[in-house]
Amino acid sequence: MKIVLENQDSTVMSTFTPSARNDGSYQSEAQLEEEFINILQSQGYEYAHIHSEKDLIANLRVQIEKLNDYHFSNDEWERFFKENIANSTDDIVKKTDTIQRDNVKILKKDDGVDKNITIIDKENIHKNIVQVINQYAVNANDNANDNDANGSARSNRYDVTVLVNGLPMVHIE
Repeated sequence: MKIVLENQDSTVMSTFTPSARNDGSYQSEAQLEEEFINILQSQGYEYAHIHSEKDLIANLRVQIEKLNDYHFSNDEWERFFKENIANSTDDIVKKTDTIQRDNVKILKKDDGVDKNITIIDKENIHKNIVQVINQYAVNANDNANDNDANGSARSNRYDVTVLVNGLPMVHIE
């Protein structure tokens, strides 16, 4: 392996030779999932035991609080979550814009003072918290707004999901 360029954040190699699998046996989906999670953990991803929407929302709050070094009151979190994260009037374009461009939201604190809340830190990307979860289930009954093109509700279970600051960014099947 010859390294072409290396810095603190990345390495570029001219040739990469993957190590051969010695066992020659079949790898089950569960084994593949576990191996993938282990690889992500070795790269700094934190494994989180999250399997329901309730757990996901609780984790999201914790991660946003860590990122912003701020503790929401329950009323502040409810307002912030409903207005900025799970706004029922936001379509996919608006949600994408929140991640890509409008990543700092304004929280009206209980005392009336405005506070900037960063959802994804684009200035200091290493401050973002990356996590991995597996077997996360979304039940059709949990989210009435999750309808397919025909208007029917869907249930899904994702094998592996990557979270950035508690937000599910990548679902892997």
